Amino acid sequence: MTLQITSILTGLFSLMMVALSLQVSLRRRQLNVSAGDANDIVLRRRIRAHGNFIEYAPLMVLAVAIIEYNAGPRWLLAGLALAFLLSRVLHAIGMLTMEKPTLRAMGIVLQHAAFVVAGMWLLLSVL
Repeated sequence: MTLQITSILTGLFSLMMVALSLQVSLRRRQLNVSAGDANDIVLRRRIRAHGNFIEYAPLMVLAVAIIEYNAGPRWLLAGLALAFLLSRVLHAIGMLTMEKPTLRAMGIVLQHAAFVVAGMWLLLSVL
């Protein structure tokens, strides 16, 4: 069995993780700081954008993988993957480029909605 949607999502998330991580590394190099945030707001925002991604993306990949492995509906898998990918992009752009939390908030709401749908499907599929 090939987990196509999981593979696509994981591939995109892998690239996104590297992009977010590089943002942190480049700023650290710019500031000549190897640990911490040097009380630099730009570095702090980059660290949080990367950290937030790392905190949430792995669980969604796992949820999508289990749903896909258990032959969940393709529309559900595609919807979850797209919603979560969009949520991560909105959050990252909002964190890295905006003072107001508008995009971040939209990303967070979309992320939580995707997690609720995935969680409910997983629970209902085994009951």
